[in-house]
Amino acid sequence: MKKIHIVTALLILYAFKLNAADQPTVVVYGGTPGGISAAIAAARQGAKVILVEQTRHVGGMNTSGIGTAETEHMIEETISGIPLEIYTRIGKAYGMNKPAFYFESHVAEKIFVDMLTEQHVSVIYEAFVNKVIKRDDVIKSIILTNGKTVSGDTFIDATYEGDLMARAGVSYTYGRESKAQYDESLAGVRLLDKPIDVSPYDDNGNLLPGFVEAKNLTNGEASKRIINYNFRLIMSTNSDRVPFPLPSHYDANRFITLKHLLAEHPNTKLSDIIDLYSWNYPPGKFEANNKQNSVISLGFFGGNTDYPDADYKKRKRIFQDHKDWTLGLLYFLEHDQSVPKPLHDEINRYGLAPDEFMDNYNFPYYLYIREARRMVGSYVQTQKDIFEEPKKTDAIALGSHFVDCHHVQKVAISKTQYINEGRIWVKVDQPYELSYGIITPRKSECTNLLVPVCVSASHVGFCSIRVEVTWMQLGEAAGVAAIIAAKNNKPVQDIDLKQLQRVLKKDGVILNRDEKHWINNDKS
Repeated sequence: MKKIHIVTALLILYAFKLNAADQPTVVVYGGTPGGISAAIAAARQGAKVILVEQTRHVGGMNTSGIGTAETEHMIEETISGIPLEIYTRIGKAYGMNKPAFYFESHVAEKIFVDMLTEQHVSVIYEAFVNKVIKRDDVIKSIILTNGKTVSGDTFIDATYEGDLMARAGVSYTYGRESKAQYDESLAGVRLLDKPIDVSPYDDNGNLLPGFVEAKNLTNGEASKRIINYNFRLIMSTNSDRVPFPLPSHYDANRFITLKHLLAEHPNTKLSDIIDLYSWNYPPGKFEANNKQNSVISLGFFGGNTDYPDADYKKRKRIFQDHKDWTLGLLYFLEHDQSVPKPLHDEINRYGLAPDEFMDNYNFPYYLYIREARRMVGSYVQTQKDIFEEPKKTDAIALGSHFVDCHHVQKVAISKTQYINEGRIWVKVDQPYELSYGIITPRKSECTNLLVPVCVSASHVGFCSIRVEVTWMQLGEAAGVAAIIAAKNNKPVQDIDLKQLQRVLKKDGVILNRDEKHWINNDKS
């Protein structure tokens, strides 16, 4: 009897080792919401998943200040699959029996961590990809900045920057294409907004930092300038608010345009400078964002121009420069003598929310990178795929967010006026289908990599995709596709798309725009 038990135990151990050997490994680089969705999807399909995150916290911008699923600017009914599950679990955390499309960062992070833990996803924190080890067109492993080597069968780059993609030799671009390149009416430089009556020059006639001159620009031409970045601060007016920290480097000259504005318009309010969203937050708690068409706001125009291709050291400097800009603006409003007393008193009612980013002095972990690199992959999504050709035979998700680009640069048009350039804000009335080709590289470049965040799209096409909920949906498709490719020993470009679609549908993902009667979305 004892011998039988020993033999049985050995057989179980052998079977366990055999199954472990057959279990594909999926490496997800980037703990953004898209990366989390990919990791969960792959794990549920039987993969061993390793998630590499650059900071100390997973969740990307949803745990660094963005507390909305963006349903105010998209068709809510297009949200399905893992994203809908996440919002539903967030809703339960608030005691609701429905999804919560507005939420606090620390609540979202708990849900993300819980779901990763449930699926036994291994998370490596505070590490960046340093080198990609590739054999022919196949990634074998990545070497991280902490010295670790991570091997896998398939890889997913879910970062906002696309560093794994770039280091793997996959084609990419950044900036804005011309109107002519993809025949897009919304493309290129957009000198369309109303001129602002504030001088873009200093008292000596020199062009202020961050400005460019109109004589060097033409409407519709290509530009390497990218959407401005900013931090999504969580602010509070409650008694336990945390005073705004001092900037590491403060230069009042950065805010000369604000000084000019306040001299001309002394009744300026904080809401004229910074957008504050209360969402469904507790009373006295607000999410801060860059304000469109303002003379000055949280967006640091021109400060991110070199960011997409910068090395990690330079990106760290750009991050700090944006932080100094943000805290410098708040310091100016609090202390500069040019600030009228009502505005001075108003800003001094605010501080940082004490229950967010508690191990980072209540300051967000991530800079809001609205757009950096974009892959040039198997298929490039453009304006026509949103408005003219929304059906796709290889659909893996639905998109429906407005085509939304914040301003890109400040353009001097005279000695007394300038224009905020680059804004796109176009409603999407009906959902469109997202092609599997936008997350796959060209087969000749890499056969075991998927890219659900820095997707293959023109600038205009990307400006509808670039919200966390859509990236989460693409991440789920990437996670499922990654394990299908690994199990069948096929390039990601050659997997059975019908199988991928069957699995996604089984998991509740809505793939086709004809599956529901879509409510016309009039929210703006």
